[in-house]
Amino acid sequence: MENLNDFLIPSLLIFFAGLAGVVLKKNLLVVLMCLELMLCGAMLALVSFSAAYNDMDGAVFAFFVMAVAASEVAVALAVVVQFFKIRRSVCADDVDTLSGE
Repeated sequence: MENLNDFLIPSLLIFFAGLAGVVLKKNLLVVLMCLELMLCGAMLALVSFSAAYNDMDGAVFAFFVMAVAASEVAVALAVVVQFFKIRRSVCADDVDTLSGE
């Protein structure tokens, strides 16, 4: 395997780009996409360490992270759709309660 830093630096950049999006953006759909970026950065780091140390534990754990990411997207998207039906907005500033009042 090549140098571990060749994979960890892009992993950190992807993770922190997602973190910046979660902190700075107001649109809930963009926030969800940024959360996915954070998970992808973490998965890249897991697979990088797994390959660097010739151990499959990190790669197996990355598959579990993918499964959690898929379920997170399904549930979060359903919540955002319901929120849009109630409030006609997907702005994170409007999230104080999910009731229609």
